[in-house]
Amino acid sequence: MKGFADFEQYDGLGLAELVQWGKVTPVELLEAAIERVEARNPTVNAVIMKLYDYGRTAIADGLPDGPFRGVPYLMKDLTASIAGVPMTRGSTFFADTPPAAADSEHVKRLKRAGLVIFGRTNTCELGLSLTCEPRLYGPTKNPWDPTRISAGSSGGAAAAVGARMLPMAHGSDGFGSIRAPAACCGLVGLKPTRARNTFAPFLGEGLGGLSTEHAMTLTVRDSAALLDATCGPGPGDPYAAPLPARPYREDAGADPGRLRIAWTAAAPNGAKVEAEPRRVLAETVKLCADLGHRVEEREPEIDRAAVVPTFLTLASANTVVNLASHPTAGRPPREGEVERITWLTAKMGDKVTAADYVRATQAAHRLGRQMAAFHADYDVLLTPGLATLPPKLGWIDMMMGDVDEYWRRVFTFSPFTVWFNITGQPALTLPLGQSPEGLPVAVQLVARFGDEATLFRLAAQLEAARPWFGRKPKLAS
Repeated sequence: MKGFADFEQYDGLGLAELVQWGKVTPVELLEAAIERVEARNPTVNAVIMKLYDYGRTAIADGLPDGPFRGVPYLMKDLTASIAGVPMTRGSTFFADTPPAAADSEHVKRLKRAGLVIFGRTNTCELGLSLTCEPRLYGPTKNPWDPTRISAGSSGGAAAAVGARMLPMAHGSDGFGSIRAPAACCGLVGLKPTRARNTFAPFLGEGLGGLSTEHAMTLTVRDSAALLDATCGPGPGDPYAAPLPARPYREDAGADPGRLRIAWTAAAPNGAKVEAEPRRVLAETVKLCADLGHRVEEREPEIDRAAVVPTFLTLASANTVVNLASHPTAGRPPREGEVERITWLTAKMGDKVTAADYVRATQAAHRLGRQMAAFHADYDVLLTPGLATLPPKLGWIDMMMGDVDEYWRRVFTFSPFTVWFNITGQPALTLPLGQSPEGLPVAVQLVARFGDEATLFRLAAQLEAARPWFGRKPKLAS
């Protein structure tokens, strides 16, 4: 690579420090990121909208003096409205959507942090999959093995960061869509507490309260500092997460003390967990004990049978509403205008009554209360990040005709993530292991509602004990 050759030796905060010290300019960082997109994107198909001049203009106009001043950043092609920039939601039906009239509050806060937005990343149609293989743009491939999925729905973002095009990128998570891609691509993936990041001004909540925005990063401290920059309620939000006691960046690296940690490898839906995720979980349990934490196997007492049905009721009903939201078409899509699973999931949603929706909401609240009772005794729960290694491309197929089999495959692959979208708790995946084939293998850390601080303290301790920053796919070597 030409230009700033040391670009990949730093995380986001590291690059911002170089800018602050005058050792590199924002222009040099942006061109280094663009050079890597141009060289590596043809292999993984992560970036589907190149906004290079948008980024150059932002730098020329003057960047705010935020914690990530001059650091290049990519936005997912879903949830994040950028003034003057289209958002297609990974869908041929929404491909002609006009550019947004205004930035979302989340995007405004990212810009105030000094980040330089220079593209959009691939996502599945309407975010309805844990793989990223839309008809509109084609599949995003895992940078560690291009025959496998990068996961979804933030699969383009994860593949871009995993391929070391940049140190972090935007994502959103409604049933694992940050954590599963991070697990597949060897990254830190945090789903914050419900309402930690606002959806203002366009939505009060995402996917019936299941979804939230954040990012995939190379380091724990970047995730913490980025959350400091974006967290807090927006005007008119229906509810807000508890305020943090101090900046999260101070927690990433602080002594966690002696935590009470429980672990389980039992998926709430009874899915089989393969050997590699079990092995890495066991190694992490031992590592936590070696670090002085009190660790024991404990299966939370929750209504396990309610987890997947509650999600499907909320998600399918929201899909009906989302499909009717084209700003200019004036109608929902007809059969064949969206992918088969999107259509069939909406047909499921058509059958959801108002009473069904209320019962699903009450079930979600009940699960949240049950997990709150569990966390009276435990600070953190450890689970496998995923139940399997990343599947081959095409296995989770949005064009298959059997919607029940489709969702069965999704939750066979990732049975642990949606649990905490429903309860609203913060959950984070860390790439603490590798398979014999060299694929990343992750563990999930879950804390009580509102307690990202404990996650960051423990995650940074594990990162120091078993670092992953130096591991790269061959594509980035």
